[in-house]
Amino acid sequence: MRRFILQFFLLALAVSCASNNQESPRQETLLTAWEFSRDSLNWTAVTVPHDWAIEGPFDRANDLQEVQVTQNFETEVTAHTGRTGGLPYMGKGWYRTHFDVAQYHSGRDAVTLLFDGAMSEARVRVNGQPVAEWPYGYNAFHVDVTPYLNPDGKDNLLEVSLENQPNSSRWYPGAGLYRNVHLIRTHFTHIPVWGTCVTTPEVDETKARVEIAIRIENVDDPALFRVRTKIFDPQGSVVAVADTPADTLCRQTLRLMNPSLWSPETPALYKAVTQILYNAEAAYDDEVVDEYETRFGIRTIDLVPEKGFYLNGKLRKIQGVCNHHDLGPLGAAVNRAALRHQLALLKEMGCDAIRTSHNMPAPELVELCDEMGFMMMVEAFDEWDIAKCENGYHRFFADWAEKDMVNMIHHFRNSPSVIMWGIGNEVPTQCADEGYKVAAFLQDICHREDPTRLVTAGMDRADCVVANGFAQLLDVVGFNYRTHKYLEAYGILPQKLLLGSETR
Repeated sequence: MRRFILQFFLLALAVSCASNNQESPRQETLLTAWEFSRDSLNWTAVTVPHDWAIEGPFDRANDLQEVQVTQNFETEVTAHTGRTGGLPYMGKGWYRTHFDVAQYHSGRDAVTLLFDGAMSEARVRVNGQPVAEWPYGYNAFHVDVTPYLNPDGKDNLLEVSLENQPNSSRWYPGAGLYRNVHLIRTHFTHIPVWGTCVTTPEVDETKARVEIAIRIENVDDPALFRVRTKIFDPQGSVVAVADTPADTLCRQTLRLMNPSLWSPETPALYKAVTQILYNAEAAYDDEVVDEYETRFGIRTIDLVPEKGFYLNGKLRKIQGVCNHHDLGPLGAAVNRAALRHQLALLKEMGCDAIRTSHNMPAPELVELCDEMGFMMMVEAFDEWDIAKCENGYHRFFADWAEKDMVNMIHHFRNSPSVIMWGIGNEVPTQCADEGYKVAAFLQDICHREDPTRLVTAGMDRADCVVANGFAQLLDVVGFNYRTHKYLEAYGILPQKLLLGSETR
């Protein structure tokens, strides 16, 4: 009897070890150990996320700006200090690290680098070859680096150069690789970064219809693949399954009974696990070549003229704050624990909404808002084609605005906390004769990439935006300050909706 038990134990152990040694169809790791230099010659070890500017020293000269602030009706150029905290965010910085791709098979696998944000004007090289650049420091971007890897996937050199121009920001932007960098290994046939889109077009307290659009890259022969999605409820139970033929774009419909609705009071979250299955011959079991998780919530949002904002069919006032991305004395390097503490304090104050002033947020903030129950207005830009700062985003707007908008929307469109897209804040373009055309360009991108949410902008010049048609164009009129103008504008504007996007 003892011998049988021992043999059974050894067999079970062998099966367990074999199972543990199976290769995962998708592997994602954070690249945290880097070397950093301000002159590309002398290097020190740092941990990413990293903000080089928070180390100081403080100096008035670091953020001295000779500008005319037209938003404040200034008529001449004067000296402004303290806007960026007196910290040395300007200048160049270099980062480098070596990485191995675990379980890498050349010719079978694909490898992607995902940067959650790099401040700013990032240029990326792998093994000495330029692979990507992205000027806007607040946006996430990703790049397929498979062609640049060493054949065995080992000892690859990743280099990133960054530059913050002087007079490029109105607040403290931070500096460096201040958000996470991800290394993602997948099968050649895979779901790309942000490759799923979940919508819930039919929702009530008894049922919900969930639609999932799934992009698949490198499906050479769709007949050899299938796509299977399982939906897990907030308790972890499977509540719906869909199985469809593969294609470059797959659409699946799943129906749920008695859904748990997401709200600030009950932030219920579901998970869709999508697998790409390969089966060359029906006699063999399906092989999972990719597995992709999408977290989402089930809720409805409506804006009703002359009534206001409805969440899950119930009228509510938005009690929000405008929240800059830095963490005060901790700097701009993203820190999930600090963000959670910040949100917990806001929750205690009665806050239920966050406006990401005035840029794309870190994904950790959006994830926490999903989990803790905050509605979000995710905002893109503080500047369009007309300058606020001498070296601001206007330098890149013509070539990069659409790319930045698409990345932002794809990144956060599955988050239930996001109820509205913000395309700009107090942009000087608002008072240009044809500024409404620029607003239409950006709003149309939002409608094209995400028809489920409305679009707003924070406008601080009520008179001109009403007179030139800029305000009339937007889905939702957002006014900053000057509350004495609200009632007059509300009586004129056709939307019959007004958002206090930044006010007291």
